Amino acid sequence: MGKLWQERGMRPFTLILAILSCGMFTGFSQDRPNFVWILSEDNSKHYLRLFDPTGAPTPHIEEMAKDGLVFNHAFSNAPVCSVARTTLITSCYGPRIGTQFHRRSAMAPMPKGLKMFPAYLRAAGYHTTNRSKTDYNATPSDDVWDASSRQAHWRDREADQPFFHKRTYTTTHESSLHFSAESMAAEKTATDPASVVLAPYHPDTPTFRYTYARYHDRIQAVDRQVGEVLAELKEAGLLENTFVFYFGDHGGVLPRGKGYAYESGLHIPLVVRVPEKWKHLIAHKRGERLDGFVSFIDFGPTLLNLAGLPVPPQVDGRPFLGEGVTADDLASRDVAYGYADRFDEKIDFVRTVRKGSFKYVRSYWPFTFDGLQNDYRYKMLAYQEWRDLYKAGKLTEVQQQFFRPRSAEALYDLSRDPHETINLAGNRDLAETLSEMRELLNAWVTGMPDLSFYPESHLVANAMADPIAFGQARQSEIARLVELTDLQLLPYEDAAPGIEKAVASEKPWERYWGYIIASTHGPAAAGLSQRAQVAAQRDPEVAVRARAAEFLGLTMMADPRPGIMAALTDSPSEVATNEILNTAVLLKDGQPGYDLKVDESLVKHSNRYIDERLAYLAGRPAPPRGNTRKPTKTK
Repeated sequence: MGKLWQERGMRPFTLILAILSCGMFTGFSQDRPNFVWILSEDNSKHYLRLFDPTGAPTPHIEEMAKDGLVFNHAFSNAPVCSVARTTLITSCYGPRIGTQFHRRSAMAPMPKGLKMFPAYLRAAGYHTTNRSKTDYNATPSDDVWDASSRQAHWRDREADQPFFHKRTYTTTHESSLHFSAESMAAEKTATDPASVVLAPYHPDTPTFRYTYARYHDRIQAVDRQVGEVLAELKEAGLLENTFVFYFGDHGGVLPRGKGYAYESGLHIPLVVRVPEKWKHLIAHKRGERLDGFVSFIDFGPTLLNLAGLPVPPQVDGRPFLGEGVTADDLASRDVAYGYADRFDEKIDFVRTVRKGSFKYVRSYWPFTFDGLQNDYRYKMLAYQEWRDLYKAGKLTEVQQQFFRPRSAEALYDLSRDPHETINLAGNRDLAETLSEMRELLNAWVTGMPDLSFYPESHLVANAMADPIAFGQARQSEIARLVELTDLQLLPYEDAAPGIEKAVASEKPWERYWGYIIASTHGPAAAGLSQRAQVAAQRDPEVAVRARAAEFLGLTMMADPRPGIMAALTDSPSEVATNEILNTAVLLKDGQPGYDLKVDESLVKHSNRYIDERLAYLAGRPAPPRGNTRKPTKTK
């Protein structure tokens, strides 16, 4: 990763300065390709006919493909906007640099010595424009964009100046499916709802069919917008001097897509139109479909490489087009990683690795189920109906999975089960594959190291001045926590000594994980009940108290409510309060279900997510966005 500068024998910044001093990047767009990125929000590859026969027709994107490359295996590393976009612009894994939470509680600094990749293009003479979404979780320097606004355009550059232009279309954004029952009854879709093919995990109802059809309509609208950009480039005489990328900013927005680390949340459409003038930079013929794996960490390095610029060594990605990238090299790439942490107020901790047709999913909080309340998700009628049908007992076994606890690890064979509904982790014939995938993922999270083995509240309070330095200084401790979580995968009798040692540890994060692991094993860990009751009231670390109470509630060993209320009363921050409330909602929505109305006078923190959680627990509508509760108790 980022080794091109070494092969050329110069550090990247030295090389850039040397080139600039020679004036090689002044004017002369004919000596440098242009780049245009067209992003459509909330689209996985499953909803475009070019990638899936059940998808919507997209004639302009399909025409692009005839003069370019179709990537069959392109991935966002995260299934939600701000995390995905930060990964894209930094070329770094979010859990390594502290940008993995949506929406951010604190901005992370860029890694030392690294800038967002458009800054390197700009330093080399490119005109860089963004129209217009940024949505980053890391702080950009002032030199990333020449212009970033709804009016930003490549036309505003100097004559013959090469350019990079990024354009985002919100046409397919999740909010486009926040329609009412009245509008569903009144507004017909161009796509016939009877013609759509539903995923097997979705119930076949008029609501779901209408939602699919409306989404297909929006995708076709995006396709027309792509056609307009291509026509604009052609009219300006720039099309055959410009690499045009079309891709989704992460997975699709239909339920179980955006916000979830399944293929429907991570597997994006990607088409790159290759200009006639620069086709010699590509090791493939125009019109080919490629099976090599690429992901968002690779996109920035690819543009730098196509522009003849070195790739900074601090990034995690590597180029997939341009000088030095052979057809065999790209074809050999068959691994992609994914991460899912906090999405608005809903918190989770999932890591994935896909290798070839196998997908391994590690749920570090497996007792958390996908369908946990998330205010923004449940604005969609399809989500609401899905949950209502589950509560009424009207779903199939596959359709119920979304509302049930998960396995700590899952293995899917996507060649036979593309919708990830059949967990093969217990298949003895695949034991070797399971072990290989588990080792791949463990090596990845340990090697970063993955900061999410600490709660977000701890990171915000202690790590955000320099997340990478924080992680590197604690790499051995994180490795120990990773090793500890493997106790989730053992029979309880084998795991028990390690769990008992963890909950008795002097180290708070070993105690924290000890109770999470105990919750994974459920009633089998009943012997820890007495210690957990003490911890829920007295542990010095509030996060441990909440996890101990969570264990008591999930296993029905004791009433979790006193521990939850005590943790809320002593919560040190808004972020910690939201973490505790996430547990409260889990205990309300899950089995056996608890009445967890909170005495709001005890909650001394308030923000949008806290107030949404409190409203949900109280059984009242969420407050309007922008209105926050005024806590009555302070310390």
